[in-house]
This record gives sequence, C-alpha cells and structure tokens, in this order.
Amino acid sequence: MRARIAVLPGDGIGPEVIAAGLDCLRAVAARFGHELELEELPFGGAAIDACGDPLPQATLAACRAADAVLLGAIGGPKWSRAETPVRPETGLLRLRKELGVYANLRPVKVHAALASASTLRPEIVRDVDLVFVRELTGGIYFGEKTRDAARATDLCVYTAAEIERIVRTAARLARTRRRRLTSIDKANVLETSRLWRAVCQRVIREEFPDVALEHQLVDAAAMHLIHRPRDFDVLVTENMFGDILTDEASMLAGSLGLLPSASLGEGRRGVYEPIHGSAPDIAGRGIANPYGTIYSVALLLRHSLGLEREAAALEHAADTALARGARTVDVAAPGTRPLGTREAAEAVVSSLPPRA
Repeated sequence: MRARIAVLPGDGIGPEVIAAGLDCLRAVAARFGHELELEELPFGGAAIDACGDPLPQATLAACRAADAVLLGAIGGPKWSRAETPVRPETGLLRLRKELGVYANLRPVKVHAALASASTLRPEIVRDVDLVFVRELTGGIYFGEKTRDAARATDLCVYTAAEIERIVRTAARLARTRRRRLTSIDKANVLETSRLWRAVCQRVIREEFPDVALEHQLVDAAAMHLIHRPRDFDVLVTENMFGDILTDEASMLAGSLGLLPSASLGEGRRGVYEPIHGSAPDIAGRGIANPYGTIYSVALLLRHSLGLEREAAALEHAADTALARGARTVDVAAPGTRPLGTREAAEAVVSSLPPRA
C-alpha cells in the first residue's frame, strides 16, 4: 500500500526518538512491500523559533492531508517561562482539536523481561495488561482561562455528547479484551464528574450490557493502580485525570519511555506519540528510550493504515529485542551495557521477520 505520514519531531529528545521510530517504520515498509511518503514538519518549540507559531498553518495542512501523524515530544524550559507569550503545548492542544482526535489510547503492558525494572515488586506488576482511554479534546485543558496578578481560573466543561463518544470507544475496546470497563471520575465533588458517571451508566446499560462496568474515584484509582494493577482491563477517564494517571501507570512498566499512545477520532487518521515529554536534560546525548515511539509506530500501522500483520510483527520484534537485553539506560539490567537510542532501534529492526 501507499500512505503519507506527517512527521513532527518537535523538541528535546523528540527528534532522536522519532529518528529511531522511522528506522523501524522504514524497515517494516521494506519487508512487507509498502511505499510510505514521510514529510517532516516543524512543530512545538522548534516551530515557535522558526516562525513564531507552535502549529504553523503549513504543518496543520500537511497533517490534515496525511494518513497519520507521528509526533516526538514538545516543550522545554526555553519556552516555559511565565513571560513566554506562546507555548509549545498550545500547538499540541490545537492539533488535537483541529484533527478531532478525541480518544487517546494508552496501553500499559509489563514485559516479563522488564518486571524487575519497575519500582514495584515483580509479583505486583507481573502480567499487567491494561489500556487507558483518555478523553482528549474537552475538559479543563480546553476551558476558558483567566489570570491576573491575584487570581486565575480554568473552566472545566464536558457535554453529554463528548462523554458518550469516549465511553463508546472504551466499551468497544473492552469487548475485544476481557469485557471489563472502569470509569474514573471525581463524582463526590465535581459536577462534570456526576454528569460523566450518569452518562457512562446509561451508555453501558443501553448499548453494552455485555461489558461489566465499575466506577472509581480518581484518588482511589491512583491507589489501586499501585496496589492491584492486574485487576484493571480498560479504564476510561476525562482529560486531566487520564494525563496524570497514565504517567503513574508508566512506572508499572518500568519507564515512561516505554509507553506509546494513539489519538483517534471518527476517521482512520490518528496522531501517534510516546507519552513521555521532551526530556531536555538528556537531549542530544543519544540515550533516550525509543521503545515508546516504536510501539507508537505499531499502533499507527494498526489503527490508521489497517496493517495488523505489520503492527504485530513490529511489536513482536520490540518485545524480542527487550527480552534479549537491548535496553537503554533507564531500563537496563544491572551490570549490563545500556544501548543508545539508535542502537536499540537497530536491535528491533534485526528482530523483524525476513522480507515477506
């Protein structure tokens, strides 16, 4: 097949992990006979420096014309000062809104070879396999904001329609797994969460009676993620709660650098990115973990290009490389030599099946 991918390396370690991810993407395309057009575009802080806008119109137009978007990371101290008029994060929020990618899938799976890399005991994290479905284009991040020297506000708004569509996405996913859905809210305090809970109950009762639904308050969910993570299957939550909880859940797997994400809407086009940030403290050193980006490439192959066999082959190759010890410094076993970013990607490529 032929496909067009918009590539947004971004800032910090973004260009490094994207280069590693593209090594794997090109290798998969070559092995399975696909033609991919890869267009690299400015985004985030790099785009602010180049043209004063974190999401230039040319970048947005290219993303709209692409079959999928592959994103590295954005931001850094250079663009985070209080007096900074434009921040990279505003470009990311605009991109999600403009492309209509309201459902953020964040799978968390603990690889058997990496159970000891977690800060939790191996028996706690062993066999953890869960997926967060985070609402991505509503809530407090997109609400009206005000600030002066004495007061600031951030308005959190959710509509029933926004809640319905994200719950449906999560329930459909649960049907393909263990048919268990946990909805996370703060309904004991927040009106948005009370609406969330009521709508969620109605959608599951009327449309997905075969899916077992459980409600958890966000603070309890944060505790249970650490205490009994194997009990979870699919978790659905609003924007800010999902942002925070998925960073916590990354520690189950051993490193923030291991986790991928897919941001999807009504069509097949999606935005794919590792969940980690730009990590400016290690940028340029070639030691960033590329596995979150590599697994994001696999999600891109599956969800936007419909290439399930290729996605599974890349995931298997990445799993194999990790099991063989091809790890960066954040998850390297004691006494072993950690690999650099591109070295780890090379190990994944060498674990791919021969040309189809």
